[in-house]
Amino acid sequence: MSTPYRVLIGKPGLDGHDRGAKFIARALRDEGFEVIYTGIRRTAAEIAATAIQEDVDVVGLSSLSGAHLRLFPEVVKELKDRGGADIPVLGGGVIPDEDKEQLLAAGLRAIFTPGTPAATIIQSFRDACKQQ
Repeated sequence: MSTPYRVLIGKPGLDGHDRGAKFIARALRDEGFEVIYTGIRRTAAEIAATAIQEDVDVVGLSSLSGAHLRLFPEVVKELKDRGGADIPVLGGGVIPDEDKEQLLAAGLRAIFTPGTPAATIIQSFRDACKQQ
């Protein structure tokens, strides 16, 4: 029996809308992932510390507040500063197309927007876990 992949789903910043994050967390759980959900309104430092403490394979971030260009790279930086530079970070939410390249350049592995099929997101998490 193989060990399930461990993923963390985080909601950085003041964004209080977590329906999408919870949907992805449940979808990943239903596909056999072990999911840690941080809840809403977490700092980048809290998310990074939890990811390292829980020894996750991947971090998934969600933002609907428009602060993704600041918050997502901040989580990547916190992971690096805490020795977790090898943990892939994926992001999702209401993210304009023109911001995607900047987020990828900041170290995110993939970006998902509304309408992305759940199967595509799950496969991206699986692929990121396998590359660990």
